[in-house]
Amino acid sequence: MNRERSFQLLRTAVSLLIALAAAYVIIFLISDTPLEAIRIFTVGPFDSKRHLGNIVEAAIPLIFSGLAMAVVFQASLFNLGAEGIYYISGAVVSLVAIFYSMPAGIHPLVIVILGGVIGAAVMAIPGVLRAKFNASELVTSLMLNNILLGVGLWILTNFMRDPETGNQISYKFAETALLPKIVPGTRIHFGLIIALACVLLTYLFLYRTKWGYEIRMTGINRDFARYSGINTAKVIIMAHLVSGVLAGMGGAVETIGLHQRFEWTALPGYGFDGAMIAMMGGNHPLGVVLSALFVAYLRVGADMVARLSDVPTEMVSILQALIILLVSAERFLHTYRQKWIEKGVKHGRAA
Repeated sequence: MNRERSFQLLRTAVSLLIALAAAYVIIFLISDTPLEAIRIFTVGPFDSKRHLGNIVEAAIPLIFSGLAMAVVFQASLFNLGAEGIYYISGAVVSLVAIFYSMPAGIHPLVIVILGGVIGAAVMAIPGVLRAKFNASELVTSLMLNNILLGVGLWILTNFMRDPETGNQISYKFAETALLPKIVPGTRIHFGLIIALACVLLTYLFLYRTKWGYEIRMTGINRDFARYSGINTAKVIIMAHLVSGVLAGMGGAVETIGLHQRFEWTALPGYGFDGAMIAMMGGNHPLGVVLSALFVAYLRVGADMVARLSDVPTEMVSILQALIILLVSAERFLHTYRQKWIEKGVKHGRAA
């Protein structure tokens, strides 16, 4: 591991420790029983099989969204379209989960593949606009999120809303469409296996294929990549398509993994979370898994402390904002970065 990457890992670890320290300070300031609240927040998520399962359940959609963002970030693109893709893929695959009958093993497979296709088709829009017209993918993806929310709500209201319920939710999914649970006593479902398979495939794609190399080179220096013969327009579109597939599969897996109806009436937030997960993980697939588990741990701890003490769950939003600020701040620990790299160069020469 080179010293630049090791420093980034160190900086991320320091950022997380600062965020946790801030959480403890907040708890001390607002709680009447701060020590008990800190105990619940810190060790509560590990005190039972069910709570450990909650961490893994919460991490599954974060892994998909983190991978989706990591791919476009590797190409130095800042696309937040995974948020809308999660919603629209969940809405469309719900139609298949409700109204189509298939064998138990085939039904979820078709739904997950369909989610990936929907994600690729949607993400192609900002990708083509960026590659062909140099339109900001950040702006186009954010605008697209609102459009996809409106389309998804229209599908829910007009085609699958259950009139016998008082809420705006769909009919129940067919039993054959649901992903099976794989760990007794928890809600951990087969989506975990799919997510880990996507982690492996994303790693192989980014670091073991020509296309992944082109994405990374384009991200490092687009002009140099173009002068080297890489078709950067094609790379931009390809990165968007791969990102869309991952986000669309994530939306489908979350929909049929933890729910029996389509219940989202607003954007679920997973796409925006993916940007934080990818940055924390250094845009590396393995880093995405570790970051997703850490964020899931924070959320489970925050939920437990909100239910069992007097600390509100909004605390986790403060932690996430602080983590993003520290991880994304180029000047954070910049002086130490220079010394760290220079020390490595001197040692290399001495050797």
